[in-house]
Amino acid sequence: MVKEKKHYTSFHDISPREYMYFPKGTIEMGKPGQFSKTEIIHLLISIGILTIAFSLALTKNNIFQVLVLDGFDLNKLQSDFGKIFLGIITAFFVHELSHKFIAQKYRLWSEFRMYPWGLGLALFLGIFTPFVFAAPGAVMFRGKVRNFEIGQIALAGPLSNIIIAAITLPLYLFVFYETPIASQIIGFICLINSFLATFNLLPFGPLDGIKIIRWNVNVWAISFITAITLMMTIFVRFPISS
Repeated sequence: MVKEKKHYTSFHDISPREYMYFPKGTIEMGKPGQFSKTEIIHLLISIGILTIAFSLALTKNNIFQVLVLDGFDLNKLQSDFGKIFLGIITAFFVHELSHKFIAQKYRLWSEFRMYPWGLGLALFLGIFTPFVFAAPGAVMFRGKVRNFEIGQIALAGPLSNIIIAAITLPLYLFVFYETPIASQIIGFICLINSFLATFNLLPFGPLDGIKIIRWNVNVWAISFITAITLMMTIFVRFPISS
């Protein structure tokens, strides 16, 4: 018989008290597709801040590049904003909801909570530098959980990114390669999803990879090799700064 245990987890492995508005007392079991008002607000804030941060950094409109290199380029910011927004939605939003829905499948309470310090750092870097490191928050779950459930919940996020990257890569390479606007959007979606999958599958610290390894090392190895192959394939072909 598989032993059950109480488990509190998040992407950062920080105590739930470090997150804003973590509910106190008894929490009802998760229902598939259930969202709270607090969770929706946290998701919208996180998506907004990430889109702004990445837009400023990737379009060379951060303060460093404006002062030292090219000056402010409003046209590029406007033209690339939608592409970056779609990339954030398909990578970050789908990744977190995949964690959430699998946790709800196992009847766990599960909601996204933003990490204010991580969002603040992402915004600071986006405004002042051409680089962004984002730790926007995490899907938290609570309840009785078994080891294989932890592994499957962890796998759901990067797996969703792998699927999106695997769909968009051939579209970028063979279907829309002669359509500049569509190829830019699809290529960026593929790049950010493959990168996020690879990063989260690294077998270190609080990342998804270590949780998957504890469940099934073969599943982790296949997922990691697939993610890094997709990332390197799109990376050498997609002009990030174009």
